[in-house]
Amino acid sequence: MLNNIGLPGILLIAVVVLVLFGRGKISSLMGEVGKGITSFKKGVSEGTAELETEAADEAKDVTPAAETTSETDKA
Repeated sequence: MLNNIGLPGILLIAVVVLVLFGRGKISSLMGEVGKGITSFKKGVSEGTAELETEAADEAKDVTPAAETTSETDKA
């Protein structure tokens, strides 16, 4: 249905939306969309950093569990 919309169709839709809602409402809406995209990117990068930190913590301790418990028993 929307496969053949093209540039003229997009421009027509943009003009109709501008006429219906006005410039002020659209600019505030786009500001909110921008904030949402920014917070999404921040969340994705924080999640990736958390996963990398967990992987690095797991990679640090490479001794087998049997050796680790026997060393703590001796101390």
